[in-house]
Amino acid sequence: MARHDSEWTAEDEAEFLRSHPRPPTSADEELLEADSIAIVSQLDDAARLRRIHDELRMGFDRLSHVGKAVSIFGSARTRPDHPMYAAAEETACALGRRGFAIITGGGPGIMEAGNKGARDAGASSIGLDIELPHEEFENRYVDIGLRFHYFFARKVMFVRYASAFVVFPGGFGTLDELFEAATLRQTNKIRHFPIVLFGSAYWTGLLDWLKGPVVEAGNIVADDAEWLLLTDSVDEVVRIVEAAEHRRPRAAA
Repeated sequence: MARHDSEWTAEDEAEFLRSHPRPPTSADEELLEADSIAIVSQLDDAARLRRIHDELRMGFDRLSHVGKAVSIFGSARTRPDHPMYAAAEETACALGRRGFAIITGGGPGIMEAGNKGARDAGASSIGLDIELPHEEFENRYVDIGLRFHYFFARKVMFVRYASAFVVFPGGFGTLDELFEAATLRQTNKIRHFPIVLFGSAYWTGLLDWLKGPVVEAGNIVADDAEWLLLTDSVDEVVRIVEAAEHRRPRAAA
């Protein structure tokens, strides 16, 4: 007799995974699930270290010429007819016309809008694509495209080669990038690095939560939340970004 799903226990699940391991769907999964019962490990740690080294070196080599730049984040699900797509495109174009390179995740939605705005302005349009099981995609407005296997290596490049973040509405990936930058600011790993949240209707609830319960619980101080700058104005984004300290490209050897 077939067993009902309600009778399926954690021990049954573990036994099934142990007896049916599968190949990893990405290099990140191969690394993070190494030696687990569910995933077949394909590399040893020495090979993983070589791959990580090569990925970081590729990013450094390809982006060493970038001068002042801004990383733009937001949902891959934002459609071209959405007002936030238009706002991201306008923002990237305005920054590009002032000499900033634009860095995005290279995918659709807000990322595509950022790259489109950069190209319209004649600015460097950079896309840092990531290997995902079902979502490999580079938008057609990327001029300098880099493909990453590892999320952490890609995130280094977003910060290393930018002088500011502009964050449009998005989901877990966008929030991850936002709070990564906020943590780096809080711990003084980066300085003079504005983090701009675009879209007050979307972000006000998050800021209220940070400035209310999170501060009141003593988990951050009030100044930590004040580093997250909220606006609905492209001109204000430009003003904030232009006032920041900017990186200079490394001179050719």
